[in-house]
Amino acid sequence: MKIGIACHPTYGGSGAVATELGLELAERGHEIHFISYAQPFRLVGFQERVYFHEVEMDHYPLFEHPPYSLALAVSIHEVAQEYELDVIHVHYAIPHAASAWIAREMFEGSNAPSIVTTLHGTDITLVGQHPSFHSITRFSILKSDGLTAVSGFLRDETERSFGVDAGRIRVIPNFINTEHYRRDRKPCHRGTLAPEGEKILMHVSNFRRVKRVQDVVAVYAKVRERIPSRLIMVGDGPDRPRAQQKAQDLGVADGVSFLGKHTSVDELLACADLFLLPSESESFGLAALEAMACGTPVVASAVGGLPEVVDDGVSGLLFPKGKVEEMAAGAVEILSSRARWEEMSRAGRAVAVERFGAKGVVPIYEAYYREVLEGAFARSGS
Repeated sequence: MKIGIACHPTYGGSGAVATELGLELAERGHEIHFISYAQPFRLVGFQERVYFHEVEMDHYPLFEHPPYSLALAVSIHEVAQEYELDVIHVHYAIPHAASAWIAREMFEGSNAPSIVTTLHGTDITLVGQHPSFHSITRFSILKSDGLTAVSGFLRDETERSFGVDAGRIRVIPNFINTEHYRRDRKPCHRGTLAPEGEKILMHVSNFRRVKRVQDVVAVYAKVRERIPSRLIMVGDGPDRPRAQQKAQDLGVADGVSFLGKHTSVDELLACADLFLLPSESESFGLAALEAMACGTPVVASAVGGLPEVVDDGVSGLLFPKGKVEEMAAGAVEILSSRARWEEMSRAGRAVAVERFGAKGVVPIYEAYYREVLEGAFARSGS
């Protein structure tokens, strides 16, 4: 198949999964065309059958905000027409699904590719709910030939909020390459991150309010009272200054390292002892899955799709959001018992490999593409 992929190229779960999906599909013999305003951050090096098409944006004085969605539609149409794409797979509803629909309409019905839209989270729970975007989000979703969501939680939320018929959305979970995310990943930076042999607690996110990064610091402060440890904060975003101030206020700034954005998160997670994710909401929890694949137990909020990823009491511990005291006590429980930690570490790795490994999930996408294409052929009478 010839597949176009439109995604956000910056750090974040939707762009990461979209890129990894494209690379995996290329390895399986498909021709992949990424279409975005910048090269996706995980698209590095050369790989056969993988192409990147940058959306051209001209800045005119008339436009205070250049119309990217329209430029994207033009690029999708041009790439689809030139390379005779079978499928346009868009990740994150806004603006990609709308742009893909416009691009398909430009074909005026002849040889138009099918559109598959994957819903990732805040495109449904936050951006799409805003009055300015709700109607166009619903329209774009309903005009897609195929719909997938990364969790049962997100499927149900989409059906409820946008009036999508039950059964239309296929749940295909996020996945990772478990050969990259593993405990024995080299190099290991443990000696640098914890020079005195302390336990390493880690958090990876975009540092937005929904991630509750101040709770991460508060949990760490309580853990440090009981166990010598360090907190490694990976990523960046608007709430980073608040997290830094929280560390100062609690007197633990000397034990907290803010590393900023990193592309090699797998190297860092491989030497973490515990992963903290006390989010307000998570449609899936890709960072938690990455930690589990590296054998790192997870302490997180029992929100959204996280219970579908983290087996409470098996690969980690889940608590109501905002329960800092309980999360800290759970973290201490895991870190205080080597046997308990090893049990959770093995369980997390097993879940990541068996349920969320690329080798198991990518073929599901392949089969779904074929199902969508067969439906399109049937409707056209071909």
